[in-house]
Amino acid sequence: MRTRDRASSASSDLRGGAQHGESGPSRPPPGGLTLKQRTTIRRAITYALFIAPAFLLFTMFIVYPMLSAMKFSFFNWNGLLQGDFVGIANFQTLFTRYPYNEQVWTALGHNAYFFVLTMVVQNGIGLALAVALDRGIRGRAFFRNAVFLPHLLPTVVVGFLWYLMLNPQFGVINQGLEATGLGWVARPWLGDPSTAFTTIAFVNAWSWIGFPMVIFLANLASIPDEYDEAAKVDGANSWQRFRYISLPLLVPSLTIVTVLTFIGNFNAFDLVYSMAGSEASPGGSTDVLGLLFYRIAFDSADPNAVGVGNALAVLMFFLVFGVSNVWLRMFKRKEIAY
Repeated sequence: MRTRDRASSASSDLRGGAQHGESGPSRPPPGGLTLKQRTTIRRAITYALFIAPAFLLFTMFIVYPMLSAMKFSFFNWNGLLQGDFVGIANFQTLFTRYPYNEQVWTALGHNAYFFVLTMVVQNGIGLALAVALDRGIRGRAFFRNAVFLPHLLPTVVVGFLWYLMLNPQFGVINQGLEATGLGWVARPWLGDPSTAFTTIAFVNAWSWIGFPMVIFLANLASIPDEYDEAAKVDGANSWQRFRYISLPLLVPSLTIVTVLTFIGNFNAFDLVYSMAGSEASPGGSTDVLGLLFYRIAFDSADPNAVGVGNALAVLMFFLVFGVSNVWLRMFKRKEIAY
């Protein structure tokens, strides 16, 4: 009886407190935080601690140098001494003063050729290999690893090895051609202006074939088998199944591969440098924007080399950034359409 009276009294006190606007036991004190809010804050702090090291490294080695280059491009320089603010004068120098006005357009044309040839050879062969491996050929794991292996080698190592193999005196390429009766094809591949840059572009495609192959292979593996089986029932042959089923579903991979190929080819430097040197031998026929930037900034007698070199770096950044974004938007529309 007493227990029932005490419970009834406690219930009346709670109702009375609620009616007078008093806080219940579940409410935080004035100015305090709820359990959900405290949990959210602790989670945000944990995420920030995990992200902070990568963010600091990215800021120090990517963001800060990029912003510094943009700043330096607007000033005149006397060696390493910063001079007066000159606005866009350094950018005008690139397109109006000899030899920069010729070298920039030549290097830009070479970068475009480098990209087109790489897209056709590297990504075309990579796609063909991915389709063949997806069909379950014998030795699939061996071929996949063998094709991907050159991608794991440092680019400078790849360039030096091919430089030795292409040597006209003792290189294995010309010796192999002569041994097989194709000696008439042998030539100084890196010494002939008509073949030097194309040779470097093929070496670049060879070393990177494994990357698009793996991307396409992963995308093909994600396509349900029911699509292919239904097409077989309808009488579609292998080409029709690839053209109307696999290829449209490969658009996301094509987007990534195309954009990354463009970025990589318009930032090309190390392979060309290791095979043709800083002077883009022979006779500037292997020049690219990255190599031109290196010569202007570090191997130039121009007292304003820092300003002009950084101006070229800024132009390269906006070219790559702008074109990549346009392509991403175009391909995204195709993904939605499919």
